[in-house]
Amino acid sequence: MIEVVLGVSGGIAAYKACELLRLFTESGHRVRVVPTAAALKFVGAPTWAALSGQPVSTEVWDDVHEVPHVRIGKSADLVVVAPATADVLAKAATGQADDLLTNTLLTARCPVVYAPAMHTEMWEHPATVENVATLRRRGAIVIEPAVGRLTGVDTGKGRLPDPQAIFAVARGVLARPGQQPDLAGRHVVVTAGGTREPIDPVRFIGNRSSGKQGYAFARAAVARGARVTLVSANVALPDPAGTDVVRVGTTEELRQATLKAAEEADVVVMAAAPCDFRPAHYEAEKIKKKDGEDAPTLRLVANPDIAAELGARKRADQVLVAFAAETAAEPVALANARQKLLRKRADLIVVNEVGIDRTFGADDNAAIVLGAGIEPVQIGNRTKDDLAQAVLDLVSSRLSHICENG
Repeated sequence: MIEVVLGVSGGIAAYKACELLRLFTESGHRVRVVPTAAALKFVGAPTWAALSGQPVSTEVWDDVHEVPHVRIGKSADLVVVAPATADVLAKAATGQADDLLTNTLLTARCPVVYAPAMHTEMWEHPATVENVATLRRRGAIVIEPAVGRLTGVDTGKGRLPDPQAIFAVARGVLARPGQQPDLAGRHVVVTAGGTREPIDPVRFIGNRSSGKQGYAFARAAVARGARVTLVSANVALPDPAGTDVVRVGTTEELRQATLKAAEEADVVVMAAAPCDFRPAHYEAEKIKKKDGEDAPTLRLVANPDIAAELGARKRADQVLVAFAAETAAEPVALANARQKLLRKRADLIVVNEVGIDRTFGADDNAAIVLGAGIEPVQIGNRTKDDLAQAVLDLVSSRLSHICENG
């Protein structure tokens, strides 16, 4: 059974950690909640004990014979601190140990995930920025806080991400037992969803992409320590924790947002499904159906090839992952994908078989990954999160090769 330590520090968002605790326990994990004394001002010890089925303490002096300040951290498979206040981040970064939680953080040799929650000014303060950078440099995963309503009337960056989203990051970390966050310090840009090209104010050309695979890539990259920019086209999914989400509608909007984000990116994953064509003319008013008249003819023009443009601009130290959505049989699909790999100057191309009730909108996916200098990699049917991890393994290998060869 996986042993999880849930650290809870003294912020108003402490009540949300109850939901995170439930997600862990219902998934079969054994959870030991270690709150700070300030956290108990918001949610009492009886609540944590009842929900976890484990004893709750804030002090190293409780049950001293069991040496909890050492034992809890050493026996954990994962430590998650949610919410992580500016105070706890500072103590963790400077190695202070004045209560059970900070002692646990010093003795833990497993992955540690921090989910910060604080006011925007505190998050952006140079001291917090340096503390977060220190923790990340040491291998901890510090999730970027969400943007939204804070305490009182304030709004901004500093809100605790949704518990489901934090749990998704934790699952991503646990999916790679014993491995370091190999994308720490990297900036990963992921595109997701399907673009829409307006015909008139009420109609558009689109596709069946749900954005699930792109969002899975974003979650996986966060769990591996990356800073993630998610360019999202018409997706009805909750924002993955720790991502900066840029919302777009059309292919041109996707193009502009992606090219801008890619300028400083280490990795670009083009998981979105841009429309290949758009109407040559946009009607400012709804096109009316008129009795006795034939339907109007819709003339299309080609949209820009965003992946190819990224490939033409790609730096030598940057990895570009393109996608090929194919409906043809495998030999033809792979031949098409190899041509796309060369034309787009991508490092890797993920080949998906798509169609009605296949890949688009599904929770599972299968793919073949092609790349220059490697044999085709067959990724059998699995969850989209697992597929994203498998592809990012190949990306990480490419980045390591780039570093080794200057």
